Amino acid sequence: MCGITAILTDGHDLAGRRAVIEAMTRRLAHRGPDGSGVHHVPRQALFGHRRLAIIDTVAGVQPMISDDGRYTLVYNGEIYNYVELRQELIAAGCRFQTASDTEVLLQLLIHAGAAGITRLNGMFAFVFHDRQHHRWIAARDPFGIKPLYYTHSPEELIFASEIKALLEHPEVRAIRDDHALRQYLHFQFCLNDRTLFTGISKLPPGHYMHGHGATINAVTSYWNVNYQIDDDHTEGFFLEQLRTVLDDALRLQRRSDVPLGGYLSGGLDSSVVCALAARHSDQPLPVFHGRFAEGAAYDESAHARVVAQQLGAIYHEVVPTAHDFVDTLPGLIDALDEPAAGPGVFPQFIVSRLARQHVTVVLGGQGGDEIFGGYARYLVGYLEQALKGAIFETQEEGRHLVTLESIVPQLALLQQYGPLLAHFWRDGLFEPMDARYFRLIDRSSDMASILMPDVLGNDDRARLFSEFQAIFNHPDTRSYINKMTHFDQKTLLPALLHVEDRVSMAVSLESRVPLLDTRIVDLVTTMPPPMKFQGGRTKHLFKQAVQSLVPASVWQRKDKMGFPVPFTRWLAGGPVRDFVSDVLTSRACRERGLFDPAGLEALIERPGVGARALWGALCIELWHQRFIDRA
Repeated sequence: MCGITAILTDGHDLAGRRAVIEAMTRRLAHRGPDGSGVHHVPRQALFGHRRLAIIDTVAGVQPMISDDGRYTLVYNGEIYNYVELRQELIAAGCRFQTASDTEVLLQLLIHAGAAGITRLNGMFAFVFHDRQHHRWIAARDPFGIKPLYYTHSPEELIFASEIKALLEHPEVRAIRDDHALRQYLHFQFCLNDRTLFTGISKLPPGHYMHGHGATINAVTSYWNVNYQIDDDHTEGFFLEQLRTVLDDALRLQRRSDVPLGGYLSGGLDSSVVCALAARHSDQPLPVFHGRFAEGAAYDESAHARVVAQQLGAIYHEVVPTAHDFVDTLPGLIDALDEPAAGPGVFPQFIVSRLARQHVTVVLGGQGGDEIFGGYARYLVGYLEQALKGAIFETQEEGRHLVTLESIVPQLALLQQYGPLLAHFWRDGLFEPMDARYFRLIDRSSDMASILMPDVLGNDDRARLFSEFQAIFNHPDTRSYINKMTHFDQKTLLPALLHVEDRVSMAVSLESRVPLLDTRIVDLVTTMPPPMKFQGGRTKHLFKQAVQSLVPASVWQRKDKMGFPVPFTRWLAGGPVRDFVSDVLTSRACRERGLFDPAGLEALIERPGVGARALWGALCIELWHQRFIDRA
């Protein structure tokens, strides 16, 4: 795991930019404490790299240059199938100087070009340069596990692993993108290649771009989800295939030359990942858990301990406090580059910091809900779908995937989602699928009472819905479950992976997410929807496939928690309330023109009301203070 930077130009002298690339690269020191390097290709490019050594910790330094000096690679991530690719390349006549996955990637790109990207099993972001033709390729892994940002100055194209590194360039300014902010207020993330910074874009997951000098010739998709439904196989076939690819994903992702452990929340996904990782190890697996002392609603440790005991794992636990929250959050906003979607970023960071005290690589269960259909809102959506089908005898999906009779036994899962149900049923009942899901995920109403009247804008809402529809209404998806999970895989998942990357990299920890193996996703998206979401059972086939790996008390759980933070309780008084009040009633916040001061003060004075809105306002204001005001 590493941090990369690059400056590409059309024949201009870059000698005077060496201090710039060094400053950009230093800004990524947390991503790579084990080494740094800069490489200059005169009148073409400058490359910078910070290394966190995982594979071949002695060799494999970057920027990596081919023996003849023609090619340069800066790369962040891990290629899990590098051993197999190396053997294929040796058979084709390649010679290797190191045992690193970096050299495997370099040789693959030299011999296959962009076509080689589809052969990679891993998480990655890289820039590959050919000095003979002054051409380059930049790519990002299929799910966006590893970040890659870019922007233009008048004569240069600039890349970096994090936005803050781009801002070290003297010609890159931090200017807020107002439409991107509206996207964030509605969805808690930005869509497609947009960021909250004007002129700074992110390469979309599953894409590569290529160009000449400072010119981008094309941005091309090399992998996408496949919704060509396989109706020829039985549930037993899919279960066996799923077990096989899950096990092989863990086999590959355990490859490491440094200590490795696992996040263990006590939920299904992380428990399965840890169980499979332990199966492939002859040593006890270190596992890491976080809980809060504020009560059972914030504590899953009993479940985590049961799993750890069954696996014979070495269990480590941390209990974050309100004081930790106040001390940590401003630095976390700096680490994230953009506002956080939810308070869970705080305990994620605290657990990552704990893990880094013991290991350098950690495995987690991120992606399970988006891939296998684990969110309660999917059940909410299908409850309405079942009612609509029963009342109007409609078959919106071609056939009834979930009937009212079949979904009733699953509704106990919604006991803790009363506010979501009240909001969803309030209006728009039985609208088209896209309109209904838009309302399910739209978060703007949470903040409406504290925003100035012109911030959201009615015209912009129509534009946002159109942008949402372009992703949600995938032409190959007819079933509601595939449309919902597709949207989340393309938008929410990269946003969650953004957080995963930043909180781990902030403490120089490599986080791997084995459930996001393209073989797993390709298998799940081709499963018949009635089989995948049978009777509204969230993660139905996944639970069937893995129930022998974890205790029944885990895979049968109905109290899905998702690392809740006692933010509402902390707002009642003490250091968090004081901190929130100081930030949101500050002169800078009042004069910014985004938030209604009276609305903010009213929420602060009413403990237990509007915690979600206050969280959003707090993160947005801290982001402005750190990035926009300092600029």
